[in-house]
Amino acid sequence: MTSPTPRILDLDRDRLAALRGRRLTASVAAAEGRTMVAEVFADRAVLSAHPGDNAVHNAELMAAFGADIVVLNMIERVWDGERLVLPALGAFTSITELAACIGRPVGINLEPGDVPEIRRAQPEFAKRLVGMGAAMLCLTANPGTGGSYEGLARVTEELRKGLGDEVALWSGKMHHAGRPERLTAARLTALVEAGADGVVLPLPGTMPGVTKELAAEAVAAVQDAGAVVMGAIGTSQEGAHTDVVPQVALNAKEIGVDAHHIGDAFLPGMGDPELLYAYSVAVRGRRHTWNRMALGGRGRRA
Repeated sequence: MTSPTPRILDLDRDRLAALRGRRLTASVAAAEGRTMVAEVFADRAVLSAHPGDNAVHNAELMAAFGADIVVLNMIERVWDGERLVLPALGAFTSITELAACIGRPVGINLEPGDVPEIRRAQPEFAKRLVGMGAAMLCLTANPGTGGSYEGLARVTEELRKGLGDEVALWSGKMHHAGRPERLTAARLTALVEAGADGVVLPLPGTMPGVTKELAAEAVAAVQDAGAVVMGAIGTSQEGAHTDVVPQVALNAKEIGVDAHHIGDAFLPGMGDPELLYAYSVAVRGRRHTWNRMALGGRGRRA
């Protein structure tokens, strides 16, 4: 008899940091809409007045305010060809080592098109990141890149064929990415058919035309197809006043998303930590939020 999948919100610091691949996706699903994801620039430490002076990396700060999963954007800025060199944290030979240090699984943003190789959504580069210990890969498109759902589905299929079945591969758009097209259940389930075990969806209230009714239909279709859904705030509203949180967060819970994403566009390379905290309290209460916060803190280095 196999043991049930643990809920991500029940994992201690070490088990959380070691979580990756399809086990991560299953643990997110088991938590029933109570997973917080923070996206941050890899090369920023906003609480650093002077380098080395009790500096805190963006990933650490968002973990301290309740993030379960950290996703690094712009990873090429800290990759020297052999190591990850992060401000305030130092050098790491692997993503596994970084995850153990901050006590969170670390995902990596990938993009199709003409972007630096380590971030480029091609199997050879994605395999390298997985080999380094990336907990999940998030395939998306930055503003103005012209990314389409059809193009994301094509790249998702290429990545899944190259990576195999056990890698966590989440795919989708957080905004129009410079190519306006209507969000539909069919466009999102096409990502699942292409191999995504997680789909990214802009939350109602963050992108024009994404209503609760439309989003709820899409979420149900994706989940019925066997994938989880990450509802994203990726339109700079991660820097809005925290009084917008109840509406966005409870709408997200109502439409049924499995994970809640806070983007990186407020303080240099991160969202507002207080917004993340308020959002977390809204969707999972103070008990689980404080528990996750208390399990933060920088780990020991070997």
